Amino acid sequence: MHFHKSESAFFVFIGVILAVGVVTFHAYSVISAGPHVFSEAARTEEVQYLRRLLLATGVLLGTALFFGMFFIYPLIRRQVVEEDKLRQMTASLSARSLTLEQAALTDALTGIQNRRYFDDALREYLTEFDRIEKPVGLMILDLDHFKQINDTHGHNIGDEVLREVAKCLKDMTRYHDVVARLGGEEFAVVAPNMDAELLLKLAERIRRAIAALVVLSGNARLKITTSVGLAIWDQGESADQFFTRADKMLYEAKRLGRNRVCA
Repeated sequence: MHFHKSESAFFVFIGVILAVGVVTFHAYSVISAGPHVFSEAARTEEVQYLRRLLLATGVLLGTALFFGMFFIYPLIRRQVVEEDKLRQMTASLSARSLTLEQAALTDALTGIQNRRYFDDALREYLTEFDRIEKPVGLMILDLDHFKQINDTHGHNIGDEVLREVAKCLKDMTRYHDVVARLGGEEFAVVAPNMDAELLLKLAERIRRAIAALVVLSGNARLKITTSVGLAIWDQGESADQFFTRADKMLYEAKRLGRNRVCA
């Protein structure tokens, strides 16, 4: 078995202490024998022997003290410093891992959640709200004629439009709603514990708020509209089926002329 340096040092230290104990116990035994049983010469020899035992005890104690101060303590101190550095490194790596995980679930352009986060959250919400038998609403939004904005005003203005829409969605929703950019100009909102009537009212408020946004492009003031598809989970369909049903309502809103909500 291979021992660490600090472990080996500890065993040596214990060995020295044990040796001190043995010598001390032996000296006690000699004293306990009683000086009256010895002649004068024997008592003199006994005293000399006890002196040697005391000297040996002192040497052993000195060795233990020296060994502890100049070998064991530096090892312990070095180990403490190394463990502290390791804890700091672990904390740094954990924070970096958390940052990377958060970045992997966040849309870099708008700062809201991305498609990966949305897919996981939708499945989790359906599981949890099925257990408590509460409704879950889903809203899918697609900006109208967004390609024309990019083609006419450039992608920088298009990116600004996406950021403004994302901010509007965050401002209009509750803290526990999931707001995500699915890709391109498509967004989604998962609204738990919201029935069809409440979801429709929320979608209309969001649609009007987006229509009221103004994005400047030089001297031009861009107006944005969005089409919205809604669905309330029937507690029997999968997350993919639920999403598909809301997506069909989005295409119905597009077919009917855009800038409207279909449920």
